[in-house]
Amino acid sequence: MPRIALYPGSFDPVTNGHLDVVSRAVALCDRLIVAIGVHPGKKPLFSTQERLEMVETVFAPVAAAAHCAFDCTTYDNLTVTAAQRVGATIMIRGLRDGTDLDYEMQIAGMNETMAPDVHTVFIPAGVSVRPITATLVRQIAQMGGDVSAFVPPQVAHSLTTKFAG
Repeated sequence: MPRIALYPGSFDPVTNGHLDVVSRAVALCDRLIVAIGVHPGKKPLFSTQERLEMVETVFAPVAAAAHCAFDCTTYDNLTVTAAQRVGATIMIRGLRDGTDLDYEMQIAGMNETMAPDVHTVFIPAGVSVRPITATLVRQIAQMGGDVSAFVPPQVAHSLTTKFAG
């Protein structure tokens, strides 16, 4: 039976932290599905389609290099329900620090109650990417700062284009 993992998030934008998690996650599964949460009440910087394209462009080559099948999708319901819908038995969650761990442990416990067959796997972010958050990246880019140390080149270009003009 193939090991299918779901890596959920908003990916607004994709950061080097996300890339770090994906590069580690592909070693743990046969198929990785990156799922972009779509929430009607939130106003993301990038459209759903733009985020899907970013995810595909940045993560698919990493998965291919690891001989891991890759897909990306969206969801607008509970993350654990999205995992069940795609047949995932592994939910990937990246951790930057203890605050992330405390929050993610609560969610993992609730998910385990709702879907005992979906197992949360925590992947600690590498030291060089721990301080990166999509929120800070957006703020830096919006103020004209250089985000190239925090995001893949394609994403840096998308951010520059988004805030130009």
